[in-house]
Amino acid sequence: MQKKLTTKDHIYLLLPFFIMGLLYWSSSMTAETQSLQPTLEVFMGGKPLETFLTRFQFQYGGKVISIQNLGYFSFIEFFIRKGAHFFSYFALGFFWVLGLKKRIREEWLTILLSILLCIGYASFDELRQSFNPGRTGLMVDVILDTAGAITGVGMAWFLTKKKIIQ
Repeated sequence: MQKKLTTKDHIYLLLPFFIMGLLYWSSSMTAETQSLQPTLEVFMGGKPLETFLTRFQFQYGGKVISIQNLGYFSFIEFFIRKGAHFFSYFALGFFWVLGLKKRIREEWLTILLSILLCIGYASFDELRQSFNPGRTGLMVDVILDTAGAITGVGMAWFLTKKKIIQ
């Protein structure tokens, strides 16, 4: 027996498509167009925490990420961009679960399909970016997106199980 769908259920299903549209639009822009560095320079001109942050260095996508290699504002922007990756796919996974839960009988299938839709879109988006001038498609970004999606799917599942979200 299929559960009765409400307006809220339809909105939940529209939200992933809206998020994917925003992601498509955002990844169509050049990196220069999306640069946050001028804004960061205005709000963080004094370079707070620079001394502390210069201690950190790591590899991401085959590049060394550090203040020494990128500069202070690029280093900060890196974390903002990667946070945006994680949280946009968190939201995508979250709303796929809410949008599909009353449409798919098996709970495990809703969860699996939500995760696969997110991974598929992340892969498509990174591939598409690799064809845009000034952009790169990184497998490590797909992994980051997947981590966000799985976290969002888990959160949606937990909140629906606890009846916090219907």
